[in-house]
This record gives sequence, C-alpha cells and structure tokens, in this order.
Amino acid sequence: MDDAVALRAELADHLLGAGVLRDSQWHKAFSTVPRHEFLPRFYRQLHDGDWERINASDPGWLELVYADRVWVTQFDGDDTVTGGTPTCSSSMPTIMAIMLEALDVHNGQTVLEVGTGTGYNAALLCHAVGAGNVTTIDVDPNLSERARERLHRNGFHPTCVTGDGALGHRERAPYDRLLATCSVATVPPAWLEQTRPGGLVVTTLHRPIGAGLVRIVSNGDGTGEGRVLPEDGRFMPLRAHARPAAAKGTGEFDRRTTTVPFATVLDPASPFEFFAGISLPGVVAGPNWLAHSDGSWVHHRGTHVHQGGPRRLWDIAEDALVAWHDLGKPRRNQFGVTIGPDGQHLTLGELSWHL
Repeated sequence: MDDAVALRAELADHLLGAGVLRDSQWHKAFSTVPRHEFLPRFYRQLHDGDWERINASDPGWLELVYADRVWVTQFDGDDTVTGGTPTCSSSMPTIMAIMLEALDVHNGQTVLEVGTGTGYNAALLCHAVGAGNVTTIDVDPNLSERARERLHRNGFHPTCVTGDGALGHRERAPYDRLLATCSVATVPPAWLEQTRPGGLVVTTLHRPIGAGLVRIVSNGDGTGEGRVLPEDGRFMPLRAHARPAAAKGTGEFDRRTTTVPFATVLDPASPFEFFAGISLPGVVAGPNWLAHSDGSWVHHRGTHVHQGGPRRLWDIAEDALVAWHDLGKPRRNQFGVTIGPDGQHLTLGELSWHL
C-alpha cells in the first residue's frame, strides 16, 4: 500500500517538524509502523454531536487514519454500538510522541504499557526496543485479543496480558519503564513497586479540571518523585479510576456578576486551568457549568453567575485566580509530584496539595 507508506512518512515528518519528536528511534517507528493496520474502523464525531462510523472501505479512510487526530474505537465497552461514552481510542499521534519521548527508553530496556487499546502504541514500542522487552496489558479481553492478533499479523510479538492495569503485571517485573496510555486519579502503588529504582513512570492525571502528563522517578518500593510535564494530555481514565458525573445543580441559588470568563477556569489552553483544578478538587464541568457531588454548583452566563449548594464554587475559583497571580502565575511544568507513605501530592515550592 504505497499511499500508506507516503502518509506514514508525512505524519512522522509532521511530528518532527512540530518538535514533539526528537529521538530518531521514534521518527523511524512512526515512519515504519502501519497505523492503518490497527484502525480498520473508527468513529468520527459530526457537528451535531452524533457519531459516524468510518471503515477501511470508505473513501478517505486512509488519509484520516494518518491525520494527527485521536479516533474513538469503542463506546461503553461495546464494539457493536455507535455513540455513548468513549472507552477506547487511538490517541492523537502528537500526544503519543510526547509520551514516548518522555519515557526516555532505550533499546534493551523493558517496558510495561498499561492500556493496550488498538495495539498501535505497543507496536511503536516493539519497533523501538524489541518485542521481547515489551509487556502490554488491557482490562478488556476483546480489545486485548484483537490487539494481539493485529500485532502478530504485523510481525510484533510482545507479551499481551488481559488484566487490571492498576495492578501492573508482576510476573515480568521489574520494568525499566512504565507507560500508561490511560489516566489515573492517583498513581497505583503497584506501578512504582514494579518499576526499578531510578526507572520512569509516565502517565496522565485524571482530573476533571487541570489534567496533565506526569513523569515520576521510581524508588522501587511504591514511592517516587517527579514533575508535571509542560505539555497538556487528556486520556480516557483507567476504568477503575473513572469518576461518576455530578448532576448539574438546581434549587435555590445566589446570582451575581463576574469579570472572570468561564474559559479562564476551564479551557485547557488557559495557563490558570491547572491551578484551578488544584483549587476545585472533585469538581466536574460542562459547557457553562460546574458541579460537585456535595451538591454545590455553578451556572455561568456571560458576566452573570448563579451558584447553589453548600459551597460557592465560583467564589473559590475567583479566589484561586488571585492566589495564582500572587504566586507568580506558575505554569503546569513548575509543579512537582511526590508519592510517599503519607500519600500523593502536587507540590509548588513549599506548598503541597493532595491528589
């Protein structure tokens, strides 16, 4: 499939030009591994919010496969439905490249990948470090088996495991590197226990507001220390770490004006959003609302705010914005992560917040 070869080269060169690929091993991997073999079908969201199924027989399928886009491949754990809550996808190649670079893995080092998904990312790892060094685990037996078949068909033979990724895979531990292509509310201790002292764990924090990529240096005993990475990253949660949605609030409320746009707090492109997430733990958000399971809620309309429940969430957000300015407007990559016997924390200098 000559078109696929050209499209792979174009994608790899795009990632190189964007600065997210720096190591030649990953440029070669993206140029070589056939993403289309792992995406025979996927779903594209339409402007009205509905989902359209795209198959290999559809015109433009190959060009879409090699676009720098995330493609949903499953809803609600069911491969036969179109629409619902996405539970599997092929990640945007840009964020895949960022995480693979952050992993800093070299040939001969062992890797545990949590979240096999389509198998494409596992194939990239196999190409770079050798299939014998790669273990990949997924909780969904259908996804795991399908990924194994596609990997084998394309000449990649990593150890494919079906199981709870939060528990790692002790049988092949310790690992030099652990990469989670799903997000977690807190880092599972097993990941750090099964990673060698000095080894790296790269994952994404599952936070309704202020998600982020983190890289942690393991102590080999379930503890570690690291940093929030500068690049933003949003992944589907490890299924055990999915948060139930809080209902949008109703009932009695206060109404007032605000000078703070909703996007300042909620837009991932806003430099304040990460700190807003620290200040609003457990708060979920919609297009113009915030809600917490304790019954607190906000409706934001232009310059007006309606707030109800036991806490005034928008007041908290505005106070946090003032505090963020007083701290010098720190960006996400200025925050550290510590995981110890006393819990897991985000840190900024002497300040600390529980994850």
